[in-house]
Amino acid sequence: MLLEALYHVPRDKWAYAYDPKTIHLRVRTKRNDVDTVVAMTGDKYDWDSTYFEITMEKAATDDMFDYWEAAVLPKYKRLSYAFRITSGKETIYMLDNGLYRNCPAPTGGYYEFSYIHEIDVFKVPDWAKDAIFYQIMPERFANGDPSNDPKGTQPWGGQPTTDNFFGGDLQGVLDHLDDLLDLGINAIYFTPLFTSPSNHKYDIVDYRQVDPHFGDNELLKQVVEACHSKGIRVMLDAVFNHCSEQFPPFQDVLKHGEKSKYADWFHINQFPARVENGIATYDTFGFFGNMPKFNTANPEVKQYLLDVAEYWIKEIKLDGWRLDVANEVDHHFWRDFRMVVKNANPDAYIVGEVWSDSLAWLVGDQFDSVMNYPFADKVLEFFNGGMDGLTFANKMGTILMRYPQQTNEVVFNMLCSHDTPRLLTRVGHDKRRMKLAVVFLFTFMGTPCIFYGDEVGLTGGGDPDCRKCMEWDPKKQDRELYDFYKLLIGLRKKNKALREGRFRFLKAEPGNPNIIYERMDSRVHFTIWMNNTDKPQVLSHPMVTNDWKDALSGDKVPTQNGTMNVSLDPYGYRILYRNLTK
Repeated sequence: MLLEALYHVPRDKWAYAYDPKTIHLRVRTKRNDVDTVVAMTGDKYDWDSTYFEITMEKAATDDMFDYWEAAVLPKYKRLSYAFRITSGKETIYMLDNGLYRNCPAPTGGYYEFSYIHEIDVFKVPDWAKDAIFYQIMPERFANGDPSNDPKGTQPWGGQPTTDNFFGGDLQGVLDHLDDLLDLGINAIYFTPLFTSPSNHKYDIVDYRQVDPHFGDNELLKQVVEACHSKGIRVMLDAVFNHCSEQFPPFQDVLKHGEKSKYADWFHINQFPARVENGIATYDTFGFFGNMPKFNTANPEVKQYLLDVAEYWIKEIKLDGWRLDVANEVDHHFWRDFRMVVKNANPDAYIVGEVWSDSLAWLVGDQFDSVMNYPFADKVLEFFNGGMDGLTFANKMGTILMRYPQQTNEVVFNMLCSHDTPRLLTRVGHDKRRMKLAVVFLFTFMGTPCIFYGDEVGLTGGGDPDCRKCMEWDPKKQDRELYDFYKLLIGLRKKNKALREGRFRFLKAEPGNPNIIYERMDSRVHFTIWMNNTDKPQVLSHPMVTNDWKDALSGDKVPTQNGTMNVSLDPYGYRILYRNLTK
């Protein structure tokens, strides 16, 4: 047994309260090095009568490690624990104060979870587990009111550039809510809506006014009310890292320099604030001089932005905030942000834009979720033929073990966005590959999001090409693809096991691009079979029962001699299920 690979700490994703009664424990060991891991648990004040052993389950695997997991329900909300790790004839006891060949007497030196305080339990909105999000850039979704079009608005459907306009607005969204309802959407994520000179609106001038090209505050309220009446939640984009150079306080800094009362609202490195040779004398988003960065440590700035966050939660009964460039804003600000937002709406969903491992923001004091770009990258690499099944399973294991289960259940999964090429473009315009990726999206853990138009076959490269106008002409839409999305969305919404059930790979082999995996809760067991090749395949796996059905057709799928053989077309899939209750 490789002792150096053993790892556990009594905090964050390794030991945490899942709910007011349950503690989740995780242990890491070297890959394929350990036979069993047993959690030895009890109450330190009454060890003998509360002692209970739990055999941990191998929950995930990556290139180098196995990850073992167990849920513990301590009788008195306190937990002392150690691990008994066995490999062949070798047994190691893993305690907080070291590794032992013989079991030390409890509970000195054992790990401790001192007490489950309900106020400390990381709670995420339950509704987010059931959400099917749809991301809308209002300027490109639908032009419902030509009277508010910007000067020089171009005909709908033209080639997008960094600075052209097509007249999309909130009335257009309102006009098409029933279309979203037909698709199965129950949550919308809007990119920024507030006053801004650009088409993308990530350079905000007035945080309390809807951009007049989109409508006004009253129309936004009508949109949200209409959404809520149809069972659709609404999440807006909070751009709190930076603003527009036209933002009045920054204009005051440009005018008055060091004497401006707003001088400390920004990170001015040299006065006067200006741009020289493409580099600003003040901190910006990227190197865009028109987007000066806020100093969120300044109490006035912090209060201004927190008031904005609270205002929209209360004004329109907002359901959540997506946080732009969240990793470039200080943690102190986001902790206060969470308190303000959750006080205004305890069910608000907070999603940060962080493109890498985000655990620092996901331990219960800042975000509920993040935009899961690592998920998208690995899924598309796999379905584009960039790795075999085993490598893919390892990558997904790494992703699942990054965060506590609460976050895994609501992490914001998407396959493309306004910041990436379109999904169909990312898979080389191969619709069969696209479908496999979408099946995985809707049958994996987390909250799925569709970028507007993907469901009807919109294509596009990187920004600005990915920000095309929505296609509303049915003759130009891929209606077969639309029906496929609608079918998968309906299946997920009808089956809790696909939203909250455990996830595990059943077949993922080196040199083989085909996979089988499962989602399962106490009532229903799903298995998903995928042929990720351009040739017909027969996938086989042991199945102990003979009561499986195809989830999409309802056909029975027999087993023979304890094995199921599933024939799949090139880039094909089948979703099978069996009921676990009679």
